Formats: sequence, structure tokens, C-alpha cells
Amino acid sequence: MTCWETVQAYAFRSLGYGERLLPREGFTICEHVTLIGSGLIWNVYFGACALAIGFILANGLAVAKASPVAVLRKPAEWFIFLFRGSPLFIQFFLAYETFVLLPKAGIDIPLGFTTITVATSWLTKAQAGALIVLILNTAAYSAEIFYGALRSVPRGDLEAADAYGMSGWSRFRRIVWPTMMRLGWPAYTNEAIFLFHATTLVFFSGFPAWRQQGDALYYANYFADKTFNPFLAYPIVAAYFIVLTLAIIGLFGLINRRLNRHLPANTRQRLRYRPQLVR
Repeated sequence: MTCWETVQAYAFRSLGYGERLLPREGFTICEHVTLIGSGLIWNVYFGACALAIGFILANGLAVAKASPVAVLRKPAEWFIFLFRGSPLFIQFFLAYETFVLLPKAGIDIPLGFTTITVATSWLTKAQAGALIVLILNTAAYSAEIFYGALRSVPRGDLEAADAYGMSGWSRFRRIVWPTMMRLGWPAYTNEAIFLFHATTLVFFSGFPAWRQQGDALYYANYFADKTFNPFLAYPIVAAYFIVLTLAIIGLFGLINRRLNRHLPANTRQRLRYRPQLVR
């Protein structure tokens, strides 16, 4: 099989398209690169979806934690503490075991005049259950970042908003939230990078790969087990994620430039990637 034929057979193998069986022998570099790249599709899916939904949830949590109302503040504080205080691997494992215990036929919700059955089997699949865990986890970390940025909004900005007659939602939308984003964006960029790296834990934490349709690390582990040579498959995974990290830095850098466009060039914050070795 030529390299082009290998690409055609395995480029979308992780999504269930192309060759049904994985290669058994005579593993080539082209097969390594193609299959691991195919699995990266799942890493991008988990990271992008969790980042988009988690961003919205994180903003709400940050505002709730800064609220003087205890009914809003306390649940947000405990949620953030719970997901920041426990390892992500354990969260995956507990979530999967919890979803498995749910009735396979679904949960019946009586409404008096009728009964609605809510399906639960889809939660045991990685594309749904693991995504929920990633959303909640990144929302907790991001909320703490945005909360710190919210507390750092200059008082002068708030006084200027009051002087212009802004209050409530108008002041938050036009003054507080943009400033919070500008101050918290560099740290949030690091959280986004770590989130994409953390997606490699999905298929090693309890959620099974259906029909061998796993992520990049899943296929790298497959090749390493078959060839007893981890020094080819794992560096390929690392190379893919380095490229992905550079793409994230570039995209978030453009957004950061947009957020700071009104500031003098010498005072604008620059993005710096600081790896989180321990989480």
C-alpha cells in the first residue's frame, strides 16, 4: 500500500470512515502519521467544544462568585473548588461510572398528563460524557481566572462609567466585561492550551473507544504496543500537539490584540505560554 493509499484508507479512521481494520504488521511511518493525525480530530473536537461552552459557563460562575448574594456566591465557590481541587483523571472515571449506573432504558419523568423518557445511554459515549466533564473542568479553572480579572478592574473605570450615567447591565457590558477579558486573556490562553493537552486523557480514563475510534494518543499507544518502539509514535503525537499549540497561540494572540487595540503599543499585554506542569 502506497502512502497516498494509506492516507485514503485511514485519514478519517477515527470517525468510522475508510478501512475498518487497523494495520497488523509492517507498520510504516506513513501509517503512524496518518492514523495519529486521524485521532487528533477527536482531540480538536473535545477541546474546541469544551472551550466554547466552558467559556460561557465560566463567565457566569465568575460573576456569581463575585456576587454579594450568598445564594449565588456559595454554589459557584463550591463548584470551582470541587473541580479545581480534584484530578481530571478521577473526574473522568467517576463520571463514566455514574453514567453507567443510569438506567439504560432512560429516566421516566412524569408530567401528570404524560410521561417523558429521557435517554441516558448516550452519556456513556466519550463524545458526550467526556465532553461534559471537560466543559465543567475548564469552566471551573477559567472562572477562577475571570474572577481574579473581575476583581482587578480599575476603580477609575467604574467611576468613569458612573460619571457617564452607566449602571447595571450597560456598565457591565461596555466597561466591566471587556476589561475583565483584557486582563484575564493571557492566563485564559494558557488554560486553553492545557485543555487541548488534557483531551488525551479521555480514552485512558474509563470512556472506551468504540470500534477502535480513539484519539491521537490512543493510536500512538496502539503502535507502541505492537512495535515495542515508543520513540516513533509518541514524538509524532508531540509534534501534532506542538503545531496545535502554535495555532491556539496565534488565534488567541489575534483576539488579545483586538482586546488591547485601544491601548498604546508599549503598554499592551503580550501572550506568553507558561506550561502547567502540575494541575
